[in-house]
Amino acid sequence: MKAVTFGEVMLRLSPPNFHRLEQANTLDLRAGGAELSVAGGMARWGWQSTWVSRLPDHAMGWFVRNKAREVGVNTDHIVWAKPDERVGIYFLEFGASPRPSNVIYDRSNSAISRIQPGMVDWTKVMEGANVFHTTGITPALSDSAAEVTKEAIAAAKAAGAKVSYDLNYRGKLWSKEKARQIQEPLMKSVDILITTEEDTEVVFGIKGSTYEDVAKQLVDRFGFEVVMITLRETPSVWKNIWSALVYSKDGVHKSREYELEIVDRLGGGDSCASGFLASYCKDGDATKAVEYGVAFSALHHSVPGDLNYISPSEVENLLKGAGLRISR
Repeated sequence: MKAVTFGEVMLRLSPPNFHRLEQANTLDLRAGGAELSVAGGMARWGWQSTWVSRLPDHAMGWFVRNKAREVGVNTDHIVWAKPDERVGIYFLEFGASPRPSNVIYDRSNSAISRIQPGMVDWTKVMEGANVFHTTGITPALSDSAAEVTKEAIAAAKAAGAKVSYDLNYRGKLWSKEKARQIQEPLMKSVDILITTEEDTEVVFGIKGSTYEDVAKQLVDRFGFEVVMITLRETPSVWKNIWSALVYSKDGVHKSREYELEIVDRLGGGDSCASGFLASYCKDGDATKAVEYGVAFSALHHSVPGDLNYISPSEVENLLKGAGLRISR
């Protein structure tokens, strides 16, 4: 089984020990990006995963490529830019109640924001692909990135792959009006939509009395095969309640809820997406898939970094009711 994803990875810089950025003397360096997180997560489930992006041909671009390879992702179709271009950066300040965590972006004019139609041989990339995944972050990067997103989705459909799309609205990247204008036309080609109730309302103006109602309105408007809505309650910054609802031809299913003691929540939604896609695109059982996705993601919240280092056996054990005693 083969998955293809397309999107940006940035350098993630975080002060240790809950320091504010203005008081920090050191910064922890990691690679972070939604589409790579999904590709890496699916690789953990035994999928052939390919991540497509555009990076500068210098040490920081190589750092990102190496991190992708570290989690089993194919990087053969990265478009290499000249060394005078840049990798985007985001600064992550970890909060603690009542102070929320905060992100500051430094991503303008990143190499991928300058990607142009025709730079990627999408026909070759999509050979043998079962699913293509991207998010609403990618077309938000630039008008040309939006055009390449359309190009990639069209190639995926032509190759017979399912198209998965995480709405992932980022208000720091574009307005809700532009997000709707660019993304609504893409939705006719999307098979699997992953979203939140909040993003659905912001981008599409859809509100409902229940999560099921929101999902039904999405399916009625756009004809999606499956909609998954992730659900996060935040009683505190580091204690969350995590679950998801899936709406498909088989009906509606709400997953088990997990009380999380969070080590790092970045990439949590992407881990849920990857666990769901790895299961659903293999056997078509949305009810089973949402349980796998939520469990995979719940465990990921216990590990630092955006990328997922949880094993399928750990997910199976959690679904079977494994306890919290030390495994010896």
